Amino acid sequence: MSSTDQHTAPGTDGAAEGVGAADAEVPAEHEVPDDLALAAGFPPVTRDEWRDLVAGVLRKAGRENLPDPVEEALTVPVATGVRVAPLYTAEDAADLPTTAGVPGLAPFVRGSRAGTDPAVPGGWDVRQRHADPDVGATKEAIAADLENGVTSLWLVLGEGAIGVDSLADVLSDVLLDLAPVTLQGGTAAAEAFLALAEGRDLAPGGSLGLDPLGLHAAGGEPQDLSGLADLARRAAVHDGLRTVVVDGTVFADAGATAVEELGCSLAAGVAYLRALTDGGLGVDEAFGQLDFRYSASADQFTTIAALRAARRLWDRVGEVSGAAPDLRAQRQHAVTSSVMTTKHDPWVNLLRTTVACFAAGVGGADVVTVQPFDAVLGLPDPFSRRIARNTQSLLVEEGHLARVLDPAGGSWYVESLTESLAQAAWEWFTEIERAGGLAAALDSGLVRDRIAAAWEERGGRLAHRTDAITGVSEFPNLAERLPSRAPAAEVLPTGGLPRVRAAQEFEQLRARAGGARVYLATVGPIAKHTARASFAGNLFQAGGLETPSGDGAAGLAEASTTVACICGTDKDYAASAVELTSELKAAGATHVWLAGRPDLSIDGVDGYVYAGCDALDVLRTVQEQLGVRA
Repeated sequence: MSSTDQHTAPGTDGAAEGVGAADAEVPAEHEVPDDLALAAGFPPVTRDEWRDLVAGVLRKAGRENLPDPVEEALTVPVATGVRVAPLYTAEDAADLPTTAGVPGLAPFVRGSRAGTDPAVPGGWDVRQRHADPDVGATKEAIAADLENGVTSLWLVLGEGAIGVDSLADVLSDVLLDLAPVTLQGGTAAAEAFLALAEGRDLAPGGSLGLDPLGLHAAGGEPQDLSGLADLARRAAVHDGLRTVVVDGTVFADAGATAVEELGCSLAAGVAYLRALTDGGLGVDEAFGQLDFRYSASADQFTTIAALRAARRLWDRVGEVSGAAPDLRAQRQHAVTSSVMTTKHDPWVNLLRTTVACFAAGVGGADVVTVQPFDAVLGLPDPFSRRIARNTQSLLVEEGHLARVLDPAGGSWYVESLTESLAQAAWEWFTEIERAGGLAAALDSGLVRDRIAAAWEERGGRLAHRTDAITGVSEFPNLAERLPSRAPAAEVLPTGGLPRVRAAQEFEQLRARAGGARVYLATVGPIAKHTARASFAGNLFQAGGLETPSGDGAAGLAEASTTVACICGTDKDYAASAVELTSELKAAGATHVWLAGRPDLSIDGVDGYVYAGCDALDVLRTVQEQLGVRA
């Protein structure tokens, strides 16, 4: 478009007041150049110049012996073998494969939906999970969901959840030709649903939800896959009803990073393809029977890149299996992560799930479930379910997130991260295959050990608060009153992979603190000691320890504790910390800590708290010093 075209008034035929648009003169300052160069008014900056500036800042912060290149000092791990750099440029994308394609076409990195897909303006499938064994309460909740934005149902059946024999009653008011249903409950649930659906039209998009390998992973007991093909043939009577859900969240909930979750899901998918084709289904038929479920976390870019990588990887499996290109598109159900949720300050979970839902939408998930903010406390109440579904409605209807396909595509960062996750996950998948497949890798302990190593690495970052948990390890509120919820039963077997949450160790310490205290002995004027007193208070409160404070040793007796922490500046420590330590111990303190680094070496001090210390170790030690027992 030329500059004159851009300045033609809308709604005219190109003429204004008798002057043709072609003859109109545009002021020079309004001319639009053919090649619009962003940042044209700034001198060019090289990567080496940026590195020099970064190195200068790091040295001022006390960092010495910087790596070469310097950005290695700022890289952050996001998954096993995958790190994120602080800067990405076109150089980082130069070696990436140019096979991302376009939305709706193989290899589906940019999404499984084409730009002309009529489903796009309506957004993704909003799915709500139900597991309350109270049939009346579940029916009421389902009705509220379907009337207020939810487009499909996820029903958990079995002991402690919805009874299999109650399925017909639970769905009695649901129009099954309009609302897809996905089950979780094994063969018994699948049989009950097929009996209920006999002779009826079903809305496409549902699934019988069979995942024997997921049960194997969760419970540790091998499962039989031989009956999948027969159930798949019965499901095929209903157009769009699938049989198997490859549930990657079982691995994520055990502490897996995106790499382990993607690799294990690929291995499970391949095992199901073998079982279905061995049972007489064609390759294309088998591919059409699988859905994939992935966790979506508040690490939004890793979630976005993982979903993109998963589609590329599954397309590769389909390619080598000989599946038709249009059937290789992976149908993805993203569920907000259970690992990131907290019992304490649970309202922060509203923010976590919003970010995770946003990432799932941007990443191209076909179906999204936002877990209610109180799910970790027990069965969600009507308010929390309402907020969960409205989170999705807001992003789709008000945020218009679903109107753009693959909005992160083309970002040097996202494309590079997608490639890194895909390569690392494929290596893990092939390692599982060399071990005999997923079932064999579960039985041998290969999967457990790999996930345990990943969680141990993450646990180190959590303990040192490098990975912060807002409301738990950072900014805890000891005065909060938690909402009361009816207990929710475990719906998966135990005995196999563990189930973890990032906040669990801090929460355990907080639960047993029982009102124990650490006295903060401040030194000097408030303007000087506030920073370290606030830091120390935040750290001790993360373990449930109350932190009364006072000037020097004067307030120790009133604080009713035998552990104190000195808070001030390094200069004040040099002048008075040794004397104050003696005063505190004379006043009844059995242990004295100091807010500062250990290299201060203050005589008489028993321990130090500082940014980057092992907070969990400090809290356990202090609780022992106070006589708090597990």
